[in-house]
Amino acid sequence: MATETTLHQRRRDPTPSELAGVPWLAALQPEERAMAVSHIKVGDALPGDYVCRVGRPVTYWFGVIEGLLKMSSDNAQGQTITFSGLPPGGWFGEGTVLKREAYRYNIQALRRSVVAGLPVDSFHWLLDHSIGFNRFVMNQLNERLAQFIAAREIDRMANPDVRVARNLAALFNPVLFPGVGEMLRITQQELAYLVGLSRQRVNEALAALQEQGIIRVEYGGLRILDLQALRTSVISSRANA
Repeated sequence: MATETTLHQRRRDPTPSELAGVPWLAALQPEERAMAVSHIKVGDALPGDYVCRVGRPVTYWFGVIEGLLKMSSDNAQGQTITFSGLPPGGWFGEGTVLKREAYRYNIQALRRSVVAGLPVDSFHWLLDHSIGFNRFVMNQLNERLAQFIAAREIDRMANPDVRVARNLAALFNPVLFPGVGEMLRITQQELAYLVGLSRQRVNEALAALQEQGIIRVEYGGLRILDLQALRTSVISSRANA
């Protein structure tokens, strides 16, 4: 029987259109960009493929060109805790790459996805030579810190509508996920995996948000109509819970 190849074994050079989906390349000077482009690899991830695993040494700084990934970990009781969804345009793991340490989380594809990777040594070269790259990474770290603080606060609440709204607001974050825009390609089942609720309960929450004119459920995804209102709905729900 043929041995199934890993995502790493399926790596290849990116196409021009895939490179266009790498947001930090625009922050580089021409010689810096040329170096980065020559080292970036992409892989076609299948549903269930692991991009990163807990305990494995870091090899790349990863980003999502298309598709949807989830960041999760297992607690002492064997339960899976999902930290975040990772839609197009999102690059992740810079803290791990900076410290060259083992991963403390799993990254897994929820659907067919295209994942890009910049080798660790190339990442550190850019840190040493590129002001624009440093600014991008600092903005990433700052925005992610704020995201996880907010997520921890709201995860302590039992209100499922808040959990759905908070996860949606996070997935539409224009700094962390610039490739999403106004339309997020996601199924209600995928969102249920990320939120940790049943598909039926997620559907009820989405219907409520749509009734308020904040989102519109469309074929194959969700369209954001008022991002600020979505963020405010999280705050209001938290205050009224």
